Amino acid sequence: MSNLENKADQPLSRRRFVKASSLALAGVTILPRHVLGGKGYIAPSDKLNVAGVGIGGMGKSNLNALAPTENIVALCDVDEKYAGPVFEKYPNAKRYKDYRKMLEAQKDIDGLVIATPDHLHGVIASAAMKLGKHVYVQKPLTVTVWESRELARLAKENPKVVTQMGNQGHSNDDARLINEWIADGAIGKVQEVHVWTNRPIWPQGMDVPKEAEEVPSTLDWELFLGPSPHRPYHSAYTPFKWRGWVDYGAGALGDMGAHLVDHPYWALGLNPPISVEASSTPFNKQSYPMASMVTYEFETKDKKKPLVMTWYDGGILPPKPLEFGDEPVPKGGGVLYIGTKGKLFHETYGSKPRLLPKEKMDSYKRPAQTIPRVGISHERNWAEACKGNGKAVSPFEYAGPLCESMLLGIVALYKQGTKLNWDTKNMQFTNAPELNQYLKREYRQGWVM
Repeated sequence: MSNLENKADQPLSRRRFVKASSLALAGVTILPRHVLGGKGYIAPSDKLNVAGVGIGGMGKSNLNALAPTENIVALCDVDEKYAGPVFEKYPNAKRYKDYRKMLEAQKDIDGLVIATPDHLHGVIASAAMKLGKHVYVQKPLTVTVWESRELARLAKENPKVVTQMGNQGHSNDDARLINEWIADGAIGKVQEVHVWTNRPIWPQGMDVPKEAEEVPSTLDWELFLGPSPHRPYHSAYTPFKWRGWVDYGAGALGDMGAHLVDHPYWALGLNPPISVEASSTPFNKQSYPMASMVTYEFETKDKKKPLVMTWYDGGILPPKPLEFGDEPVPKGGGVLYIGTKGKLFHETYGSKPRLLPKEKMDSYKRPAQTIPRVGISHERNWAEACKGNGKAVSPFEYAGPLCESMLLGIVALYKQGTKLNWDTKNMQFTNAPELNQYLKREYRQGWVM
């Protein structure tokens, strides 16, 4: 018999009642969660309260990836029509047009998914981080080198804030294979890298429209402009077409560099380049050129001969390696690593890596797995890290320098045909000081970072 049963005939004192109740409650609270809620049950307290800012395009996909396991509590977009389907899908989420009003009014937000046009990434992310909010920011992280450094600095100074850039290929299993094979010496020392994309798939090389158009009733044009200079509305700018304009996007290199340059940058342990040189079709400094080539030099670990990386966009392709045989260079994009003992090729997002020639791949004895696999989506990886379960795989401490490298290639368009020497420590071009103005931008009145 238990002690309580022995005393069943005695009056139940308050002290004994409290003790017995506490013991019973303790017995309930230590039950496994799956017993309480069934298989796959997630307690409300274990869910992240997420706000989406910029939800009509990639933001919609990001939120859909998070919705099964997290709470979508707020939605913010400057274009009601473009964002309409997402508003309808999450009817319980509060709606906003201005992220500043959202952050001020809604205190229950744990983290933000920011998928606005590129020129707004920096100001929104920095505002959220200063309030202690976790942030997931679509690529490219920012549109200027200074902004990328600022976000990386904020991330370092606020270690409890979990950050992630939306270069989803960084979470793929294949991306880890690339790292393991290169570390294994599968192609020897990598001396040269070629990176290409089929972008732009939006208009570029355009002149600024001469005639203004009436702003749609569903669009807040002033909020769309944000920190960028004021100009009259025209349908040439939005939606989606903003990527081709210097004031709003980062062109093909900014869009796809985060997916393609990411893998050699990671696998080879690179830092921002020591030099960069660009050439392109005509560039009017308003809209990015139709096609461009950018050549980077990166310092190697032995500090001897630099590693050379060449970027191609707008339909320009790298020289076809003999090892491709009858196979054409894939026009959709990819990365080719040239080492002292062979070559390695993979598609966009790090997909389908293979050694060249085919015989080398067939005979290659793969090394043991050394890099843990993520096993969940890039968005879920961020959300779990926010809840203290593991770490985000593409935090701003990594994404900032990666983005800086891409953006330097864009700045190089302003002085083509010149090898520009980059002083990363002092954030300046040593032989072209006139270009340093493009490393930062002026913010329109009322907007700050």
